[in-house]
Parts: sequence; C-alpha cells; structure tokens
Amino acid sequence: MRVPLYQAKAEFFRMLGHPVRIRVLELLQNGPLPVRDLLAAIDIEPPSLSQHLAVLRRSGIVIATRQGSTVIYALAGGDVAELLRAARRILTELLAGQSELLEELREVEATTP
Repeated sequence: MRVPLYQAKAEFFRMLGHPVRIRVLELLQNGPLPVRDLLAAIDIEPPSLSQHLAVLRRSGIVIATRQGSTVIYALAGGDVAELLRAARRILTELLAGQSELLEELREVEATTP
C-alpha cells in the first residue's frame, strides 16, 4: 500500500521533532563529528544520544562511519542543512512579527490611561 506524500512528510517532520535530533543535525552542519564530540556538545546520557542517532541513521539523514573504535557521524546530504537554514529564516520572520506586535501593544499600553 502506497503512503500518500503528505503522510510521508508528516512522518519525516515527526522524526525531526525532538530537540536532541535537531541539535545533532545543527552540529553536523559544520562537518562530520565523532560521538564523543556530540556528547560534549549536548547535555545527554550516551544511551539516549545513541537512540537519537539510531533514529536519524534509520531515516537516512545521517551516516555513520567507523575509524577504529571511533564512530563518526555526518549529514547524508546538503538538503538537511538547507532545511535547517529554512527553519531559521521562518522562525526569524515569525519572531520579528511577534516583536512588532509586542511593540505595538506596549505603545498602546503607554498611551492608555
């Protein structure tokens, strides 16, 4: 049975829907990192990070390579980095709009007796 595109997209965004996974992807935008560096940058227990990395690996968003006893993670492609940049642009626009609304509310409050 074929999954509708909108459902596949929803599942994709659900998979991304955890702060640890987003943080891992942000860190990997700058290039591959060993697990020890990811652990140092994210306040999380190793088994929990391992579970999140497994989810990202199963989805095909990240790849893992082994160099001796060290496992190194990298983004599978540049599209993920572009998605994160797009999310930052969208959030920036949303927050700018909220900032403008907050300023208007403060002005009204200041002029209302």
